[in-house]
Amino acid sequence: MTEHDQLPLPDYDHLPVDGLISRIRTLDATGLQTLLDYEKAHANRLKVVMAMGNRLKSLHEGAQPSGGDPAAAAADDPAPASSGSKVSEATTGPAINPPSQGDPTNPAQPR
Repeated sequence: MTEHDQLPLPDYDHLPVDGLISRIRTLDATGLQTLLDYEKAHANRLKVVMAMGNRLKSLHEGAQPSGGDPAAAAADDPAPASSGSKVSEATTGPAINPPSQGDPTNPAQPR
């Protein structure tokens, strides 16, 4: 069994599923099979296993790995969480009445 530090994608276990699925397109059939075997032996996530199986089938049918470095961050990887909210008055929703003090003029509020 391949060890974590020998996998073709660095930090494999910490990649978000969507980022992982985009990065497997850079791998050849051997690298992808290594990851698939590792995934099945460890997390065995259905979405990941199915995506890898489908991509492996495509590679066996003649598809080529896409260009790019599998270690590089994919464009669709989520950005790190920011430290503050970007909410302003322009993007703030309407004020909400506290549940214990319903607005009798609002039909959606209890009376």
